[in-house]
Amino acid sequence: MEKEYFSHESAIIDEGATIGKGSKIWHFCHVMGKSILGENCNLGQNVFVADDVELGNNVKVQNNVSIYSGVVCEDDVFLGPSMVFTNIKNPRSAVVRKGEYARTLVKQGASIGANATIVCGNSIGRFAFIAAGAVVTANVTDYSLMIGGPAKQVGWMSEYGHRLHLDEYGKAICPESGEEYMLLNEKVNKL
Repeated sequence: MEKEYFSHESAIIDEGATIGKGSKIWHFCHVMGKSILGENCNLGQNVFVADDVELGNNVKVQNNVSIYSGVVCEDDVFLGPSMVFTNIKNPRSAVVRKGEYARTLVKQGASIGANATIVCGNSIGRFAFIAAGAVVTANVTDYSLMIGGPAKQVGWMSEYGHRLHLDEYGKAICPESGEEYMLLNEKVNKL
């Protein structure tokens, strides 16, 4: 049976890994056997995907990213170059905590910038935007723009990745798509 995805000859794909149609796995990647990649995913150079990781469809992983056990990325997630996931809150070399991996959920359409760190056990909301170098230590709501360390919400982003500028009624329009958004109960939703 011919594979329906591309993998560079230097990539290591362990037996049992599930990889969707149209996905591309580039130089020096390692995909472990109990991981799941959806369709049309793209793993850049030097990406590691551990057991018990799930990537939805159309997930883009840039160079030098390690996705550790317990991470789930829904469809259309973007993981920027050298961003970091953790999976243990209190690691010690001499203490084995493999049974304590905390789950991290990155919801549909979220983007995580270069060199950002996502501390395990948190969820990143739909279409949230984590700026380069940010350190996420708590849950992030949908459409949030997060910067700094620890990351703080400084605004809202559209599904097309543009900062939303709310008017006096709490309404904003994406300059690219024309889609409308509304702030209600301290959360932004697309109308």
